[in-house]
Amino acid sequence: MNREQFISKVEATSQALRRFLVGLCCGDTALADDIAQETFLKAYLSIDTFRDQAKFSSWLYRIAYNTFISIKRAGRQSLSLDHAEAVAADDRADSAFRYQALYAALDGLSEKERTAILLFYLQDYSIKEIAEIIDASEAAVKQQLSRGRAHLKGMLTDQK
Repeated sequence: MNREQFISKVEATSQALRRFLVGLCCGDTALADDIAQETFLKAYLSIDTFRDQAKFSSWLYRIAYNTFISIKRAGRQSLSLDHAEAVAADDRADSAFRYQALYAALDGLSEKERTAILLFYLQDYSIKEIAEIIDASEAAVKQQLSRGRAHLKGMLTDQK
């Protein structure tokens, strides 16, 4: 793959990847943007590991997921959820906070549950594709989806 092909593929997937990362980061757009930039850089530097038979977006999501996990393990923290909720309660808050209840609920999920939920429902990946992205079995992905749905339902119902 040459530079122009890479840029074209990144442009085609960048909005969906960023949406996934914003959800994974529970609404922290700055952290999501940082992870997206790091993902694109890592992908470009390791383009020789990409195999054409693989789906480019799945390969990119795997890099993004691994980057997210690395950042979380390194202890880089986002803004506190309490701070975000206080800003959202302000009458002057803009529409960027309209999903704050969902982000708060996503923050209550484990990283694996959150990733499975976002990839399945937001990005429309199959269970098999999710298993490849997060390096897990299909049975594990099904379990994460089931648990994630149950946890989300409980948290979102409690907020009403």
